[in-house]
Amino acid sequence: MVDVSQQVESVTRALRTEDVDGEETRIQTLAQEYPASIEDVWDAATSAERIARWFLPITGELRLGGRYQLEGNAGGEILACAPPEGGRAEYRITWEFGGGVSWVTIRLTDAGQDRTRFELEHAARVADVPAEMWDTFGPGATGVGWDGGLLGLSLHLGAVEGSLSPEEAEAWAVTDEGKAFYRAAADGWGEAHVAAGADRETAARGADATFGFYTGAMPGA
Repeated sequence: MVDVSQQVESVTRALRTEDVDGEETRIQTLAQEYPASIEDVWDAATSAERIARWFLPITGELRLGGRYQLEGNAGGEILACAPPEGGRAEYRITWEFGGGVSWVTIRLTDAGQDRTRFELEHAARVADVPAEMWDTFGPGATGVGWDGGLLGLSLHLGAVEGSLSPEEAEAWAVTDEGKAFYRAAADGWGEAHVAAGADRETAARGADATFGFYTGAMPGA
């Protein structure tokens, strides 16, 4: 059993569009606090052994300038790496998948009393995302995938009750509990889409399509 409601409600989601190096860029952000020290969260997010326990198996040179590869998923280069110091830590990577390149930044902030704020920012150039994909799914296609990652990290760090290994995640997605998670996460990105300026009908349509993509279910199922 996984406390789906607690997890989804513990994550803040945001979407904005800004100019980055002369390119119109959409930036999606997810943030959550974890009941662990910044050093522990840093280790969980940078150690190959621990990443495999809550996300995906990873290979490569996990150091500044090195390259990584997630099993069956993205690979890329480590562009910045600043371990915990003064209550903050950060790393930045390219996210290379399906012939495209985007950028992911992880920021950690000491929130006191063995609590750490984890923030994930994913930036993609508007021109690099097929218009039909954005029109169909909106921010949910990418955002809900990251919601799944934060769920894995939450379970790993004890922020939410339950147990779910990366190997079980695909089958879990089509259970009632999994569907409830993806429905709520998709709707959360629908709200973020509205907050960023989309009309509610467009945002709801994108949330429904995202839910169906991740679970194979029709809206309302």
